[in-house]
Amino acid sequence: MGLRQDPIAAGLWRAAPWRAALCLTFLWVSLASCQGAPRRGTPTAAEETAETLSPVHILQADAVPGFEQATTPRRFDFPADHGPHPTFRTEWWYFVGNLESDGGRAFGFQLTFFRQSARPDAVPRGSDWASQDLYFAHFAVSDVAEQRFAAFERFSRGALDLAGAQGDPFHLWIEDWSVEKQAPPTSARAGPSDGLGLWPATLQAADGDIELRLELLSSKPPVAIGDRGLSVKSELTGAASHYYSLTRIASRGSLRIGDRVFAVRGNAWLDREWSTSTLSPEQTGWDWFSLQLDDGRDLMFYVIRRQDGTVEPASHGVLVETDGGARHLSLDDVELQVVADWQSPGGVTYPAAWRLAIPDLDLHLNIEPRLADQELRLSVAYWEGTVRVEGRQGDRPVNGLGYVELVGYGF
Repeated sequence: MGLRQDPIAAGLWRAAPWRAALCLTFLWVSLASCQGAPRRGTPTAAEETAETLSPVHILQADAVPGFEQATTPRRFDFPADHGPHPTFRTEWWYFVGNLESDGGRAFGFQLTFFRQSARPDAVPRGSDWASQDLYFAHFAVSDVAEQRFAAFERFSRGALDLAGAQGDPFHLWIEDWSVEKQAPPTSARAGPSDGLGLWPATLQAADGDIELRLELLSSKPPVAIGDRGLSVKSELTGAASHYYSLTRIASRGSLRIGDRVFAVRGNAWLDREWSTSTLSPEQTGWDWFSLQLDDGRDLMFYVIRRQDGTVEPASHGVLVETDGGARHLSLDDVELQVVADWQSPGGVTYPAAWRLAIPDLDLHLNIEPRLADQELRLSVAYWEGTVRVEGRQGDRPVNGLGYVELVGYGF
């Protein structure tokens, strides 16, 4: 049974399709300077009439004096790098995954946290509400069987323990949405990533009629994306991020939808990036693929789109083997073709099916959404959702599941 559609509930099964809200700069200023509590729930009339901000606008911003830029490869330091990097302006923790109930019912989920800073130096202020950082988060669930999708968001300043992040012990939260290392460990399972100071971890989020609780444990070590953790987005100096991924995270727990509770298990994916000025002005958005194949390999690839219709030559990805070994993929290594489109209720046209090939490996994959409408119509509008993968490598069938993110369409 699906969720009841109650127009006054705190969280709706299909969140109301408002796309207008404050730009992030205004949000930060209001959160960092005002005395009131953080914003949640229904937007105000002023917010509804404000211009929607694309994530691309955030990342196209010019470098601000005092913030550090990603310019050289990074030797990651764990568990510290699981936590925040206040000398950089923007960062995120991206958890996505595919789950299945004991009865075979399929779900996808997304829980992503973002930190945005206005200035790198701490300025003493008279209010306990004051903070240099705005935290915001998106929580979404796809019910494949019912073909239903729900998305929610929260904003808060990094003050008064309302929101924040730390690396040791790992803890990431906005109010009761959180990911946190279990301490002391309660799981007897072991894996190659246990020494990172991250596992096992618990993930939890709830809004309205949906509640997700998972225990997480990675089966592979972190993978440095790009040139030893430097993910270059263009030829401009500093147009890059520090980037690592944990591409296969065993997940088990419970998902409540309305009055039904499902015991679920599956695999999640964590993407970690931090930067200051990532995209160049002529770049309009990106298409990001994270695919977990049934043979134990994982594939990430993204293309950055340009205003003239071409693809940024710096677009790249990685193929992660079953033992955690990684092969860097350049744009020349991958062929990506859009084979179908889908139009959102708001009139935005998104790609809706793809063919992805790595000719050198004779690997050919067809990628399709498991649910057409997985557009997050929140303060930032974009499409992100669960996909199925079917294909072959030579004469051998290759299948799997994954997530795709489509950003910058309709702006």
